[in-house]
Amino acid sequence: MRFLFLGDMVGRSGRTAVAERLPSLVEDWRLDFVVVNGENAAGGFGITEEILERTLEAGADVVTTGNHAFDQREALAFAPRQERFLRPANYPPGTPGRGSGLFESRSGARVLVANVMGRAFMHPELDDPFRAAESIISSCPLGEQADAIVLDFHAEATSEKQSMGHFLDGRVSVVVGTHTHVPTADHQILANGTAYQSDAGMCGDYDSSLGMDKEEPLNRFLTRVPRGRFEAAEGPATICGLAVEISDRTGLAERVAAVRLGPRLSESVPDFWL
Repeated sequence: MRFLFLGDMVGRSGRTAVAERLPSLVEDWRLDFVVVNGENAAGGFGITEEILERTLEAGADVVTTGNHAFDQREALAFAPRQERFLRPANYPPGTPGRGSGLFESRSGARVLVANVMGRAFMHPELDDPFRAAESIISSCPLGEQADAIVLDFHAEATSEKQSMGHFLDGRVSVVVGTHTHVPTADHQILANGTAYQSDAGMCGDYDSSLGMDKEEPLNRFLTRVPRGRFEAAEGPATICGLAVEISDRTGLAERVAAVRLGPRLSESVPDFWL
């Protein structure tokens, strides 16, 4: 199975780049399943239903989120009815929406997608992300109810992300980190067959501070006095993510590559799909 994950879309620049480029990637790379993190798509803070639907129409099969999942109030209304929209599974009981789901790929494979959020340096009040992940995959094991399992681990600390990768190694197809918006160079297949990357990076303008116009973040570091709101940078976006070839027999990763397409970072594409 050919799987593509795209990191956090940030603002108009990021979501437009995904909407414009993803259809051709699905066709050219003959992708079977695509997951996109959309939690920063609406001006850098949350996602609207219109943006969600446009992303799905472009070729995403599932849109995951994170700590900004409900920054746009309308998400509280559409989360329960949009089955392909995921918010972190370890949010408190009663939170609208769902944290995981079983979906069918273009090739007919059953793909379990889970969205879990870390606690280190973020929200320590959340439920244990490791227990949340364990509960999800135990109820739908790889090779039984699921042909592939993908976890978007939305977390700050690299150590927490790496620990999650080792915790799930051999039991899921992919563990990919989101949230920090900077693509890490550690994409690999772990010892027991799980594809891993600490952070997929963002789909947004890299002439910025994590996708935000750089002037206000810089001002706050220099003066500690806010002059205005953070605004999403609007320059040309670079698309970043992770490409994984998943075995149809085992559901584990066979090949993995970083994806970077755009004007700011060195380009990287999966040569095994060319």
